[in-house]
Amino acid sequence: MNIMIIGAGFTGLQLAKRLLNEKNTVTIIDNNEETIENVKGQLDCDAFAVDGNNLENLEEHGIEKQDALVVVTNNDEVNMITCSLVDAVYPNIVKIARVRNYAYYVNTTDAAKHHADTFKGNHRPLYGIDYMVHPDVEAAEAIVKAVEHGAISDIVDFGENGEYEITALQIEKDSKLDGTALKNIRNLTDKKFLVVYQETRDSETDNMVSALPSGETILHAGDRIAIITAKENIADMLALCGIQIDVIKKICLCGIGRVGSIVAERIIEKEQKSLLTRIFSGTKKSTQSMTIIDTDIELCEAAKEKFPTANVVHADITDDSIIEEERLDKCNLLICATHNHELNMVISAYLESLGVEKSIVLVNQAQYGNIARKLGIEVAIPMRDTLVDSIISHLHGKSVTGIHTVSNGEFEIIECDLSPNSKFAGKALKDIANPGQYLVLLIKKPGSKNYELPQGNSVLTAGDHLVIIEKTGDKKVLEKFSK
Repeated sequence: MNIMIIGAGFTGLQLAKRLLNEKNTVTIIDNNEETIENVKGQLDCDAFAVDGNNLENLEEHGIEKQDALVVVTNNDEVNMITCSLVDAVYPNIVKIARVRNYAYYVNTTDAAKHHADTFKGNHRPLYGIDYMVHPDVEAAEAIVKAVEHGAISDIVDFGENGEYEITALQIEKDSKLDGTALKNIRNLTDKKFLVVYQETRDSETDNMVSALPSGETILHAGDRIAIITAKENIADMLALCGIQIDVIKKICLCGIGRVGSIVAERIIEKEQKSLLTRIFSGTKKSTQSMTIIDTDIELCEAAKEKFPTANVVHADITDDSIIEEERLDKCNLLICATHNHELNMVISAYLESLGVEKSIVLVNQAQYGNIARKLGIEVAIPMRDTLVDSIISHLHGKSVTGIHTVSNGEFEIIECDLSPNSKFAGKALKDIANPGQYLVLLIKKPGSKNYELPQGNSVLTAGDHLVIIEKTGDKKVLEKFSK
């Protein structure tokens, strides 16, 4: 594909790296000459220091040859107007805009939903934007999903109701998996599952090394393995790894900005629904409490009004007197969702040392996940990587419906449809297996609503919806399935 990116900040740069690794042709536009010189020093692509919201500039640098336009400047209005300008002249180019203003995002997506029939015909999408992405929404949803699963790991789920889940778990000492070869795990449980990837600590660098496993892979205490299984089997998988999950009764949420607000809304809403169920069954007591802390008094006042059941405190969480007064060290779960991502990790590590059981932190990128785990933090949500994943999934066309980066960015989990032209159509998985390069994790047959875990004898047919894991940027693997 030919893709033009406007905005060469961190997100634009990371997106360009991923796209170039996939052998796409990338053109980068930014109005800052120093930034463009930095791009030229890092990437092998065309980069121009011009205003990206000027159609003449874009035409001069080949907008008419592009398959897609991604606008990720720091200005929402520029991003939206640029897409609108290009759409007026080049409607066939796919246009993606990052929008940080939550009001723009909500109003636009709601309008599109309410008038879906209007936009089915020849009408162009609102503002000419085919896909609008919001970093805070992507990150908040990932945090909530981790909370719902006991804050043991970041979670990727599949199916309309999330019937299958990928969960990354650490193998505890003396667990049944310690010292077991992968091919022998079937003797330990009757539950159906697949090991997706393995992370083993390198004795020399102390970093976690990722790999796609084979039947001969030996598991050890301290390894992290990702398991895909049906949702109802997760508890059994935890027990197999030697992990015990306690009920989360007391939550502390640090940071009530946009991400924190969405997280609080989802968690409190779920708890209220659960409380209604308990009331009708004769139990009226709430089982979960939330304390919200932020240094911004205006955000705290708004939170008090929006979340009357929560304990909202205007304070600095690094103040020991506040920790003692609010008994934050007694929390089952700490969620650090401020936009100071380094502070999130420091706060979480400190409070876990005081007694907090588990923590979820918002961080910049996937590489911080390894640092977070070394600090004892259970879950790190990489904000920028979730955004880049969302953008790339839209760029891969209709055959690819989702991309999720896992294991500190080492692997991509891709949802795609098997092309009728694929050489794999009509073949059994055992005949196309390529250990260490990719794994087929789930198959959903045409017309079926449910996924199934594949076996070696499973035969692929054109139109199958597949979930595949591959090394990040290995475009050749995806092409074998979707083209």
